[in-house]
Amino acid sequence: MNAVVSIPRLAGNDDDTTLKPRLKVRPKLERPKLYKVMLVNDDFTPREFVVMVLKAEFSMSEDQASRVMITAHQKGVCVVAVFTRDVAETKATRATDAGKAMGFPLMFTTEPEE
Repeated sequence: MNAVVSIPRLAGNDDDTTLKPRLKVRPKLERPKLYKVMLVNDDFTPREFVVMVLKAEFSMSEDQASRVMITAHQKGVCVVAVFTRDVAETKATRATDAGKAMGFPLMFTTEPEE
């Protein structure tokens, strides 16, 4: 059984030009760039306080937070976590501010992940 399909013509166009379906073009989405949150070692902030901040701000277990704190102490700096830029900057600022509120020079920084 053959069905006849009528294809609409453009108004005022008398030739045999037919309409072609439009292809949907999807823009290629890029993944957001990731940023590392870094804990910078200092000689004044108590270790217990650093662990407490890591647990509170980065949802780490006691063991994870202790390992990050020790690594920063031994190497001078340690990657805490990797997030999108806004999240990384917010977490670094909040963690640094927690130290400032208690009078400690605790510092977290961010840098692009390579």
